Amino acid sequence: MKQLPLDLGPEPDQRLARFVVGANAELLAHLQGLMPGEPPTLIWGGAGSGKTHLLHGLARQWREQGQAVAAFDAEARGRWELAPAVRLVLIDDVDRLDEAQQHQAFALFIEAVGQGATVVATSRAPAVDLPLREDLRTRLGWGPSFALQPLDEGALRELLLQEGLRRGLQLPAELLDYLLLRFARDSAHLIPLLDRLDQYALRLKRAPTVPLLRQMLNEPDPV
Repeated sequence: MKQLPLDLGPEPDQRLARFVVGANAELLAHLQGLMPGEPPTLIWGGAGSGKTHLLHGLARQWREQGQAVAAFDAEARGRWELAPAVRLVLIDDVDRLDEAQQHQAFALFIEAVGQGATVVATSRAPAVDLPLREDLRTRLGWGPSFALQPLDEGALRELLLQEGLRRGLQLPAELLDYLLLRFARDSAHLIPLLDRLDQYALRLKRAPTVPLLRQMLNEPDPV
């Protein structure tokens, strides 16, 4: 029987300052400058593009400034309500909301405007292409909309180095080259792979290298 290490890795550090910007400087500047009472912002992009990271970072920034934040997503069941002090409303993956949640999300928009709060939402596509009720889709398209641009090779390399250091790993250049050459060039694939390699290297008490990665990938998945 293999001995598996406990998952004691670091929690994701999802501050705005830790977001690898790439071609998304305009979006990041917009989020950093948001104030209560502004029109809603929609951020859209594929899985692993960094949408949730940005929402977590934005929530942290506002809370550190003493502003109350409310956050919702498709897992948030029950009645969606805003406390009177809330000045920032976050809705993640709005395209995944069911019919009842879409109704509540639209009501949140109305309530947020009434109490001077700003709404920031994320989705996989622009508002016009979302399969949502028309009044909610109109609200999502009312303010600024930003498409998250994929990271180029240099930005992905920076992201992997940053994630490695956060885990206490020194990733050699040849390992980065191998990852970027042999695997899908997006964080949705590369970060989970790095997590696996981190756990594998910890179990074997070895440094992460290309041979170690190959060895890991050649082993059958544990049952």
